[in-house]
Amino acid sequence: MAADPTVPYAGLSPERILEALESVGLRPDGRLLALNSYENRVYQVGMEESAPLVAKFYRPGRWTREAILEEHRFVQQLADAEIPAVPPLAFAAEFVGQLADDRGSCTLPEYGGFAFAVFPRCPGRVPALDQPDTLQWMGRFLGRIHALGTLEPYRHRLTLDIDSFGHAPRDWLLAHDMIPPELLPAWRSVVDQALEAVQACYARAGNVNLLRLHGDCHAGNVLWIDEADVPRYGAGVLPGPHFVDFDDSCMGPAVQDLWMLLSGDRAAMTRQLGDILAGYEDFCSFDPRELHLVEALRTLRLIHYSGWLARRWDDPAFKAAFPWFDTPRYWQDRILELREQVALMQEPPLAA
Repeated sequence: MAADPTVPYAGLSPERILEALESVGLRPDGRLLALNSYENRVYQVGMEESAPLVAKFYRPGRWTREAILEEHRFVQQLADAEIPAVPPLAFAAEFVGQLADDRGSCTLPEYGGFAFAVFPRCPGRVPALDQPDTLQWMGRFLGRIHALGTLEPYRHRLTLDIDSFGHAPRDWLLAHDMIPPELLPAWRSVVDQALEAVQACYARAGNVNLLRLHGDCHAGNVLWIDEADVPRYGAGVLPGPHFVDFDDSCMGPAVQDLWMLLSGDRAAMTRQLGDILAGYEDFCSFDPRELHLVEALRTLRLIHYSGWLARRWDDPAFKAAFPWFDTPRYWQDRILELREQVALMQEPPLAA
């Protein structure tokens, strides 16, 4: 039975999760730990005869099957190139039947109306982004990810651009009357100013190259393993960064995977960028024109985030997790935030 789109995970009970894993030949021991995810449902699952695994149940209707498999293929290519990304497990045709690919396996089985994937559990901590050595190490692997990402394009996934991350969420919010009426004129005015400034930033950057990206490369999607901890994690585990959760992987400019690692004032971000690029350019050239896009991409992310929350507002989990969204204060803060972004987009870009 397909999931109800207005309550997409109502039928995803603990029993169904365990049955789904058993359907592909795994032997869960009944231990389930919900991990921090709102878009999808992600669980650490204890196994009878092996280390715990991570099961990800995709939100029905968000991505096409082709788009998810394209992401899986990219992450597997990274792993095959010894880049520390975590690809999903592939299950044999005997378990997935007609879902198997031409190699007789499948990374995206289905059960009870849900498509899901299973990943090895990756240990680690949040990387220390205030350390130059850490940023250089991150930069080296991001350079390798992007060098591989340029070899072929995505054909089924989004392109991060002004239309998909700016105009589309703005238009959806307006069409569905999500902004309080008393704040609508101010919000509409500032979001239109912000999108005009984003357009100007893109014009200054010129025709930059687009490539396959992680797309959401912030500290929470990187797990860091210290060299001293490697022995207790077992053979095959490498120290350093491990990139996880490619769910928002897309086509876009390279700087999208760099700017979310920057924080602090302008001087601090300039130093951090220099450390990242010192490692990055060992493996991939960086076009400095893309630095015109840093604040533009931040602005698009802010608009897209409001649209994302609004589109998910019928999901009870979102009302519980984000109770402040449906309040005038939320939109007042967004108006101020976008005004600040308009000012920042007028300033010279960071120096590479």
